[in-house]
Amino acid sequence: MLGAFVRAFRTPDLRRKLLFTIGIMVVFRIGSFLPTPGVSYPNVQKCIDATADNGLLGLVNLFSGGALLQLSVFALGIMPYITASIIIQLLRVVIPRFEELHKEGQSGTAKLTQYTRYLTIGLAILQSTTIITIARSGQLFSGCSYDVIPNDSWVTLLIMVITMTAGTGLIMWLGELITERGVGNGMSLLIFTSIAASFPGSMWSIVGGSNGPTKFVVVLAIIVLVIGLVVFVEQSQRRIPVQYAKRMVGRRMYGGSSTYIPIKINMAGVIPVIFASSLLAIPGLIAQFGDQTAGWVKWISLHLASQSAPLHLALYVVLIIFFCYFYTAITFNPDEVADNMKKYGGFIPGIRAGRPTADYLNYVISRITAPGSIYLAVVALIPTVAFVMLGITTRIPFGGSSILIVVGVGLETVKQIQSQLEQRHYEGFLR
Repeated sequence: MLGAFVRAFRTPDLRRKLLFTIGIMVVFRIGSFLPTPGVSYPNVQKCIDATADNGLLGLVNLFSGGALLQLSVFALGIMPYITASIIIQLLRVVIPRFEELHKEGQSGTAKLTQYTRYLTIGLAILQSTTIITIARSGQLFSGCSYDVIPNDSWVTLLIMVITMTAGTGLIMWLGELITERGVGNGMSLLIFTSIAASFPGSMWSIVGGSNGPTKFVVVLAIIVLVIGLVVFVEQSQRRIPVQYAKRMVGRRMYGGSSTYIPIKINMAGVIPVIFASSLLAIPGLIAQFGDQTAGWVKWISLHLASQSAPLHLALYVVLIIFFCYFYTAITFNPDEVADNMKKYGGFIPGIRAGRPTADYLNYVISRITAPGSIYLAVVALIPTVAFVMLGITTRIPFGGSSILIVVGVGLETVKQIQSQLEQRHYEGFLR
């Protein structure tokens, strides 16, 4: 991997792309520390030191690289775009027009991307208004007496909403710039930057306090073990062989080749973990606005809001497995794949084309998703369970989902760099 980066920086065109990508990442991190107009930055820092993250806002804060709790210009991070993209994908099942656009190719994809942008801005307005309201009520930092928004006039609040929404639009533009002119997927790399930026501080917080260096070494070993497991599984795939029959088009013969359909064990990626975390965090967020002495509020805080509670962990596993099957069924359509294979004269050896092929693909997907969903649940739970068993009480803003994202994006980016290196340094058969 290190050799690939060295060769990449020796290639002028690829070096320009890498430096451009790194420059955009730096701009993104700078924006994460610029305070929004109307926010008292010193009071925010005092509240961050005095309180801990709650579930849902902690998840959003993770994807914003810590910018949310600092109420910075990039406070919303990339989360509105992720939510908008998922919503558009889910709507393809409900709205036939979206499915037609998806099948139209590049022009239809461009239209869906435009809808995603509009929805992102709408969600950014909604989320920024919600976060500012929570910050004004004091629920953003529970137990902190400092006023993070000293002037709460409607003009100041409107400027804050506009600033945060514009920050989300700028992040979306920066991500698209990386995709077009840099290396890798821009949105994924910005998420990677946000999560990776919190790792050093989190690891240092484990060393300090009552944890000590021994627990730090154990945590480091667990992280390395999880990374190795993620790399092994993410690289694994079930290859379904496909044979294309020979056919005459005019005077030319086409087909007769063999290929395969690569089916990953974890086709849903980290999306099920994000869905499960978001749903489980909603009851705790609702409970914060209720009477803290009420019985239902105490029950939610004890059994659902606490990440170490047995009920929370059990629901977490069930939701991850459910969303694994749900999201895989949406993103992979066996009928569409079977129709495309039949159209171009392709078939799976031993399986008839058409409906039998779709049934076979559906059988393989349902069987391979079972270990994939269990693997995803195990990876998501390992850090949380390990921290509880080790008695680490320090706020840990990363977990299995963070490691999944960082490793997945890193592997994909390295693959793209290697493929571009092969294109530029291909020596051919004559050499």
